[in-house]
Amino acid sequence: MNKKTIFTIIAILVIPILAFWGINLNKSSEAVAQNSGKPQIFKFSSSMCLECKQVEQIFDEIMPEYNEKVDYTQIIVDSRKDMNSPLIKKYKITLVPTVVMVNSDGSIAKTIVGAAQKDEYENCIKGLR
Repeated sequence: MNKKTIFTIIAILVIPILAFWGINLNKSSEAVAQNSGKPQIFKFSSSMCLECKQVEQIFDEIMPEYNEKVDYTQIIVDSRKDMNSPLIKKYKITLVPTVVMVNSDGSIAKTIVGAAQKDEYENCIKGLR
């Protein structure tokens, strides 16, 4: 085999692995949101879940209005490794989608398991202290 063939084979094998690693690195659920003194929203979802996609669309619509009031963190749970996230353990997440809304003092204001209506999410966000 010549060098060009070896390089091509390595590229075919390594590039997809690096791309997969890079995608999962960006979705890492290990990063715990910093407490900025504002209420926090943690949305646990999976990229393979249809209900999660519905909830994501709702949050894409409503979060621009509340960006100044709350900190919003999305945690992607796509593999068994992701289940070791400190936030998943802390809030005892067993199903996705799950949205955990936390007051600025750290107390849990509301946990919504499964998809809910836009109005329910907005009312919960308005009630955060």
